[in-house]
Amino acid sequence: MLVATLLCCAACGGSSEQSAPVRTEAEQRAVDSTVGASALPGARGVQGAMKAADSASARNRQLDSLSKLP
Repeated sequence: MLVATLLCCAACGGSSEQSAPVRTEAEQRAVDSTVGASALPGARGVQGAMKAADSASARNRQLDSLSKLP
């Protein structure tokens, strides 16, 4: 009886994990912006990460434009 119960539990114990929805970069930025503007815990960290990403992107654009000069 115990063996049958264990086998039944093992067979029914499948993974119920749901994968995160796939978002485009613009959609993810909109979600992050909304979270950053909210009063949720960690919102300031999201804002800081977005500012850091923006700064890095701007610096990379400057470096790319400098590399294209003759």
